[in-house]
Amino acid sequence: MRDLPPLLLARDRLLHGLTAKELARRAASGALVRIRHGVYAEGSAWRELQPWDHYRLRVQAAAETLNGPTIFARHSAASVWNIPTIGVRHPVEALTLKNDGGRSRAGVRRFFADPSGLAVVRREGLLVTDRIRTVLDLAAFTPFTEAVVPLDHVLKPDRTSGLSALAVDALVAGIGSRYTSTAQKRIRAALSFADPLAGSAGESYSRSLMHLAGFEPPVLQQAIYDADGLVGYADFYWKNARVVGEFDGVAKYVKPEFLKGRTASQAVVDEKGRENRIRAAGFNVVRWDWSDLMEPGRLERMLASGGVRRRRTRSADFDAQNSPRRTNALVLPEFR
Repeated sequence: MRDLPPLLLARDRLLHGLTAKELARRAASGALVRIRHGVYAEGSAWRELQPWDHYRLRVQAAAETLNGPTIFARHSAASVWNIPTIGVRHPVEALTLKNDGGRSRAGVRRFFADPSGLAVVRREGLLVTDRIRTVLDLAAFTPFTEAVVPLDHVLKPDRTSGLSALAVDALVAGIGSRYTSTAQKRIRAALSFADPLAGSAGESYSRSLMHLAGFEPPVLQQAIYDADGLVGYADFYWKNARVVGEFDGVAKYVKPEFLKGRTASQAVVDEKGRENRIRAAGFNVVRWDWSDLMEPGRLERMLASGGVRRRRTRSADFDAQNSPRRTNALVLPEFR
């Protein structure tokens, strides 16, 4: 389990030497943060966590208070598997094996699942759907742009969690007959687009937004050279437009595996020098971050302004052997 702060359960308050009034007083002062009814965490530790870790703790808090075995699924299972998803305000999600349409209670949203063929794994002390079912459910029931993110992630080894990559064939086989035809189409569309070369959740989400906006597909992790040798690997590269796209996530400036012994400020300076070398080699560089991705249409405007081209549509195809008829209509410049 990730290094998350321990939970304090109201029912165990006496073990911590707290009365009900003292517990309420500490929560009111901010010394404790109430995660759900009867479950608290230290306020200082909570405020240092990232939003995705807040969600993981809400899943843990639900597990501590629910009666009976609970199988967590979808975003909640992904959180336990350390599979990235888009958004931080998801409800806790679990399965019900009773075909009553599913119901939500006690702050948990439940979905029916046929128990036959259901693969359940115990991980970090919780019951969760296996990785294949988890990402397929997300692909079936979330928008395409969001579904690509967990699929990209599981197609490559997860070294942080020590998990091997999932094969495309295994994911396709996992679809089976449990999903409706519409859901199967959603899964296959997202799976056919997924790419293990995506370096992060932000890059995956960026790529799916580019696709929906109609841009030419970029090359991922393209090596860029100048007169002094290798400059680095571009997140996105459009050869014909000579444009390099770079997603600026938090990880490259805070996580040890990216810093490689440098301070965050040194990483910023190095990144700026790298960008200068790429520009000097004759490429335009477009940079964006999470705030750009969260503003509808902003990435599309940035890429268009940076010179990234749109995909050629069928209606734009032109057969040079059959020139257009001469009419009184306006003739486009490229046909003159």
